[in-house]
Amino acid sequence: MSSVAGTASVPVPVERQRARRRAAWRRRGTVLAFMSPWIAGFLIFFGYPLVWSAYLSFTHYDLLNPPRWVGLANYRFLFHSDETFWPAVKNTLWFLAIAVPLQVLFAFGIAVMLQRARRGVGTFRTVFYLPALAPPVAATLAFVYLLNPATGPVNIFLSKLGIQGPLWFDSPSWAKPSLTLLAIWGVGNMMIIFLAAIVDVPQHLYEAAEIDGAGVWRRLFYVTLPSISPVLLFAVVIAVIDGLQYFTQAYVAATIAGGSAASTGTVATNLGYPENSTLFYPVLLYQQAFLNFNMGYASAIAMLLLFVSFAVVLAIVLNSKRFVHFQAGGR
Repeated sequence: MSSVAGTASVPVPVERQRARRRAAWRRRGTVLAFMSPWIAGFLIFFGYPLVWSAYLSFTHYDLLNPPRWVGLANYRFLFHSDETFWPAVKNTLWFLAIAVPLQVLFAFGIAVMLQRARRGVGTFRTVFYLPALAPPVAATLAFVYLLNPATGPVNIFLSKLGIQGPLWFDSPSWAKPSLTLLAIWGVGNMMIIFLAAIVDVPQHLYEAAEIDGAGVWRRLFYVTLPSISPVLLFAVVIAVIDGLQYFTQAYVAATIAGGSAASTGTVATNLGYPENSTLFYPVLLYQQAFLNFNMGYASAIAMLLLFVSFAVVLAIVLNSKRFVHFQAGGR
């Protein structure tokens, strides 16, 4: 009889197992070799500064003397004793609640109009994108000049219409709206991203919706927005991160409008002009680190900003499952 009840598994020779392990390690080594420039850059320019900043946040450090451990004193002072902390937080939250949504809506609106245009699309696209190429410092200087309450072209034009122009960057109630106008003016990058996403929406979806009787607004809300929702999520996340790190325009506007930029190039000390209305959170960080030389305290401010940024972005991404639709059928 040639029937076999069962066959025993033949063990793989030890030499073959060792060869497989060596081949696997060689593959891992090759991958690590190609990734080594990125890994080195990450550790040197992000990992080490992050760990060092976290350590400094628990010390008193003024760049002149060695860091001295103070525990949670910096964080206690940040929340309970620093009179400029809460104004900086309120200004940053105002910018996130007002300027960031307006940036996204304005960029999306321009993209929709360009997608529906029949003539001169390239010209209009260039015109709306060009402001994004302007350096932030130069753009802010131009806006401070245009919105000068005494000699600016905007207020001169309004006066000819019989309208009393506001003080713009010299008014605590108009400084942040002025910065918001500047932020909306420079949404060219976001507009291009939206335009590319809208153009990529399958045309048959619009045709099917039109056959079902959907008008322009219904096609916008039920076809365009769901189709580009991942791009919308990306734009919102990037805009929120930029809003939390908003610094350059606020610094330049406060410096120039406040008249504190000396011809010798000395650093301005009246950040937040007027009346702390432009004192955003990163501006406070800069003020403590490079004007007051409180590096330990500035590191605590930076670590709090990192934690809040991570928490806000994580909350947006986790809650995005309810309104972001992917073409692969997932959410």
